[in-house]
Amino acid sequence: MIGRALSSDFLKIRGKGIWFLIFIAPIGLVVMQALNFGLRYDYLIKEYRGHLWEGLISNMMAFVPLALFMGSTLVSSMLAGVEHQLSSWKQLLALPISRTAVFTSKFVLSIILMAVACLLLSVFTAVLGLCLGFGFPLPWSDVAKIGFFPFIGSLPLLALQLYLSLTYRNQALPVTLGLALAICSLFTGSLSEWFPLNWPALAYRADHQLPFLGAGFALGLLILIFALLHFNRKDVN
Repeated sequence: MIGRALSSDFLKIRGKGIWFLIFIAPIGLVVMQALNFGLRYDYLIKEYRGHLWEGLISNMMAFVPLALFMGSTLVSSMLAGVEHQLSSWKQLLALPISRTAVFTSKFVLSIILMAVACLLLSVFTAVLGLCLGFGFPLPWSDVAKIGFFPFIGSLPLLALQLYLSLTYRNQALPVTLGLALAICSLFTGSLSEWFPLNWPALAYRADHQLPFLGAGFALGLLILIFALLHFNRKDVN
């Protein structure tokens, strides 16, 4: 049942600009670092001599949590907007398919979309490093982690944003909240490491990454369960 709903959701997002967002976001991050290293090449090469890849990834990581929070907000809003704009909730929920399957399908789709963006970020980061002449051996583990570890740490916000976007027809509230949290995440580093907005960065940077990966997954799952229970009981227009 979820498979059929997911297949339908894939068809619905065709031509909606969501895939464009998924591709342009990691490209934007990489282009920004290409300009950073291009304009300050001699200084940065000297600064990170002996650990050039680590320097590139560190500079990239400064913006990855912000990009993930903003991406989760926009992807969730655009997915929900497909149903809200067509006023198709009543028709959709009248079909012989459970509300749980409908909601879970959209959450799985948002996971897939964000995962594709994270994969592209890792690939483009590797390509950028090679283009800058950093050469081999390429730190495949670190390059892969920069895409996916922060993503796991950001799952609570993705679950929350999808819930709010599907619940409210007017997207002003979820989008405003999501963008506000994304901006706030730039200034929460001095707060407790257990503050959720810090988890995407700590999931990559912390000496012990597993607790933050687990916390991101667990809280994301908890929010998802709450959202499912509420969505199953809520009247939808």
